[in-house]
Amino acid sequence: MVSSSFNGVRGWVFDLDNTLYPPEIRLFDQIEKRMVAFVMQELKVDHAAANQLRRDYWATYGTTLAGLMRKHDMDPVRYLQDVHDIDFSVIAPDPELRNRISNLPGRKIVYTNGSRGYAHKVLEARGLAGIFDAVYGVENANYQPKPERAAFEHVFGLDGLDISTAAMFEDDPRNLAAPYAMGMRTVHVAPAPHDAPFIHHHTDNLTGFLAQLS
Repeated sequence: MVSSSFNGVRGWVFDLDNTLYPPEIRLFDQIEKRMVAFVMQELKVDHAAANQLRRDYWATYGTTLAGLMRKHDMDPVRYLQDVHDIDFSVIAPDPELRNRISNLPGRKIVYTNGSRGYAHKVLEARGLAGIFDAVYGVENANYQPKPERAAFEHVFGLDGLDISTAAMFEDDPRNLAAPYAMGMRTVHVAPAPHDAPFIHHHTDNLTGFLAQLS
């Protein structure tokens, strides 16, 4: 039984994008377009080069921003403000998901590689505002992104989270390796499963998965 794997869990950590809303909303498509436009403008490169840099930095450094900061000394605040200036009206509220998360025992937090301000806007549009004990963005890890273990350690230390009784929900499988190594339960939330020893569970329906834990 899935529920037995979560006996004693009192800390629930949720990624934001493509985890607390379904990927078919394609919210990140808007962000990626703004990322490419930002890189084109700041680095004076064409669309193809900017898009390739976006992909390469994400793959190498965990986020495009991390690569821009390391390679080009980019101002993270200005970057995040620009790329998160998107249309949130495409996100629909999910009362059932709100209910399932609200009923989880213990502490519930959001931890995203986006900014806190952006996270709050997504949560508001999704109908999930006010049910989490804390929301953390990449700035809370001094702009060090997931999947780096130091980023998790910094945020969880800041929160006071007891990782020995905590679970992590993530759409990006590489971001579950560090939580697993730290002793957390791990849940991969994505349309297709990913075979890795650091993933305890997979689901393509977060609301349905949480219903099994009631």
